[in-house]
Amino acid sequence: MSSTAEPAALLVPPQPSYGTLRNYVGGKWVESRSTDIRDVVNPATGDVVARVPMSTRDEVNEAVQIAQTAFETWQSVPPVRRARPFFILKQLMEEHQEDLARTLVQEMGKTIDDARAEIRRAIEEIECACGIPTLMKGTVHDTVAANLDLQVLRVPLGVFFMVPSFNFPALVPLEYMPYAVATGNTYINKPSSTVPVSQVRIFELIDKCGFPPGVINLVHGSHDVVDALMQHPATQGFSFVGSSPVGAKLYAAAAALGKRGQVAGGAKNHFVVAPDADLDLAVAGILSSFFGAAGQRCLAGSVLVPVGDIYEPLMAKLIPAAKAMRIGVGLDEKSELGPVVTQKAKQRIIGMIDQAIAEGARLVLDGRNPTVEGYPNGAFLGPTILDDVTPDMTIAREEVFGPVASVIRAKDLEEALGLIRASRYGHTGILFTTTGGTARRFIHRSTTGNIGINVAVAATQAYATLGGMKDTGYGDLHGRSESVLFFTDPRIVVSRWD
Repeated sequence: MSSTAEPAALLVPPQPSYGTLRNYVGGKWVESRSTDIRDVVNPATGDVVARVPMSTRDEVNEAVQIAQTAFETWQSVPPVRRARPFFILKQLMEEHQEDLARTLVQEMGKTIDDARAEIRRAIEEIECACGIPTLMKGTVHDTVAANLDLQVLRVPLGVFFMVPSFNFPALVPLEYMPYAVATGNTYINKPSSTVPVSQVRIFELIDKCGFPPGVINLVHGSHDVVDALMQHPATQGFSFVGSSPVGAKLYAAAAALGKRGQVAGGAKNHFVVAPDADLDLAVAGILSSFFGAAGQRCLAGSVLVPVGDIYEPLMAKLIPAAKAMRIGVGLDEKSELGPVVTQKAKQRIIGMIDQAIAEGARLVLDGRNPTVEGYPNGAFLGPTILDDVTPDMTIAREEVFGPVASVIRAKDLEEALGLIRASRYGHTGILFTTTGGTARRFIHRSTTGNIGINVAVAATQAYATLGGMKDTGYGDLHGRSESVLFFTDPRIVVSRWD
């Protein structure tokens, strides 16, 4: 598969270098004392974008102590005042959203349209947290007995930390941090060491918002930093977005220490096309769901399930449409599909495709070795479609996180629902149909926390919450609107005044 992109030199400005990144602790940028410093690589070019330190345990302990000290006063600041710096952050991010989007492209590889959408969603999370004075209101039960009142207050707990995924490096931390801080806690973000630059750029804006020193902090590193944060006695809990195996381990570690955890894990999403589906709408949805963002979304389609006689007309439209997708560098406005995040990720995905073929799947569209002119070192993969996949194959059971569609045919909707129920994941189920009764049956019988009807991506909103069942999520509070409950505890006050 070849890209139709113009020569790269005409499209992309020189790659900026961000040097060796620093931690942000106590309201100051601090050089890490670590000697373990790793490269951050642009996946489209292979160029080094920045260098990121793996902070030491002593640096983690210092950050937690500073955050704990800041909490002693921050918790008593009225919610309306705690929200005010977030209004400033929202405005600053709006002013810098194009620059932030371009930074995203150059460290993570996604197309510029995807990057702009991510920054917009991040701004919406901040905007929602600005309403914390209303979101965290308690309740009053008046006169439960003679002259006896009962109040339920929501009170913050202390220091929380974030372990985010690589695929939305700007958005994911902001799905949690603003709510934690606005409810009165202090926070430490440990960005993904693969894509830490976007968070550094956002923290440059946070530094201008007037938050007291130590309220919001950033510490670079890998699993050693996460372990140190988890084990520190002053941390109260964590938020995580990433793979289910890692999330399960962190959730178990937090439970053993009596800490809170909210874990958004992996996915194996089924995209069901009913016999009465609008074919053009379904094909457009498949292209967006399976191949958009290079398949690197927890909401992405992974298993395509044509039901009944829809199979042949669907594949007849889908294969040429997928083959025509434009692969290229993300800063090219015409690119529809950028690289995956690293060369290591590319080789892992190719390995899964090869294994599927060895297990009997039929490769009907091969995206393993695309040519993108001017980018010989890019981690590019094209749309890949595997047909004749069976439910027992690895490609049908395990998360791929790449632009790969595995086709499993179903004779009817009940068989399609059976595939979803049999999966150990319960993230998202998508159905394309023109019949309301079919849609209603799917909604009530699907064992997924997120459901889309005639939409490619069942994306939630900042003012709602995120679903996740079975091995997709750990913890019963998944964030957004539920964050007030996660980041606070109820305080019951019973008082009598004669």
